[in-house]
Amino acid sequence: MATAMIWGASGGMGQALLTKLNSEGFTTIAVIRDREKLKTPADFIFEADFSNPVQVEQIVYRISQEVEEIDFWCYAAGDILSAKAAQMKPSEWDRILSANLSGAFFTYHFSQILMTENAHLFFLGAVSERLRLPGLSVYAAAKAGLEAFVTALSKEERKKRITIVRPGAVNTALWDKVPMSLPADAASPEKVASKILESYHTGFKGQLDLV
Repeated sequence: MATAMIWGASGGMGQALLTKLNSEGFTTIAVIRDREKLKTPADFIFEADFSNPVQVEQIVYRISQEVEEIDFWCYAAGDILSAKAAQMKPSEWDRILSANLSGAFFTYHFSQILMTENAHLFFLGAVSERLRLPGLSVYAAAKAGLEAFVTALSKEERKKRITIVRPGAVNTALWDKVPMSLPADAASPEKVASKILESYHTGFKGQLDLV
């Protein structure tokens, strides 16, 4: 039986992935910041602040006491802020970069000890070139940075299956944090989750555009 680890499992995309993985018989590990926000079952649930490398390392050690290896790994965490750069607080800049970029590195770095040789790694990005809009400077920078990181990582680890997922608008609660209307053609998180699982089963790796 394959084992899946989802970082950021309490978000809209994370819970959609958990539901899909559960239905396919995976052993599921949900890593979240707040246990109360997780409404979808998982075989193992852990709490951690992904921006804190010490906590991430400790949680991975605790997970290693429960499972031997990971076949499916996904960083689905993230946050968004709508604010002009001139008015943005440095702490807000740091928070968005940590949630979308630094957390991706910390969780990948410490999770390596659990990954199988054929593990498939997914990073949930965005169509970053469409995000360069007034008020979204830090979010756009974070997602563009994530994409650059994953592209370079794929070249460093050529034997691993590594995928950057680039959906367009997805109908999740993230949209409640921005003063923009959800596009009429926004995808459901369930549809994106299905595409991610399809990529896992077919062995696709690289850039997965879902627009």
